[in-house]
Amino acid sequence: MPKPESFPIEKIFVSTKQKKAIKPETVAEIAESILDIGQQAPISVRLDGDRLVLVEGLHRLEACKALGETTILGVLVPAELAQTKPLLAERPEVEAERIKMARLKQLRLEKEAAEASTVALSVNATQAPRARATKGVRDNPKASPGRTAKSTPKTLSDWITQQKGSGGRY
Repeated sequence: MPKPESFPIEKIFVSTKQKKAIKPETVAEIAESILDIGQQAPISVRLDGDRLVLVEGLHRLEACKALGETTILGVLVPAELAQTKPLLAERPEVEAERIKMARLKQLRLEKEAAEASTVALSVNATQAPRARATKGVRDNPKASPGRTAKSTPKTLSDWITQQKGSGGRY
């Protein structure tokens, strides 16, 4: 691990995309912490010509700016390491949302497949001749509603509830 050194804040370039991610409440918390105990974690910067480009530590940099500091502790990292940093690691809520949407898509596809198989079964049942040797629960019009075939759900939540009730995998 490279040794932290002091960098002039005005020489550090921050991209517009990074600036949009600034949370003022986080900057204020970090600024208070820096006032109390000093800067504990260095920022990461890389060289780009004659300027430094911020790789990691946006809120620490902004907190030092807000406190009127002219320098900040940082670590100089090679450009190769700066490029391999995953974008979603900075924003776990994006990854959680992506997982949630993938799960909802899977549930929707499973529901559509279940409905398609139900329709296919009902088409086959109406086309096949019925043998009435014994009268079962399905053929009994006086059977209780809980023991007859369930209606197809109208929403995804209804379908999930139906699947839970019947022990199906959802």
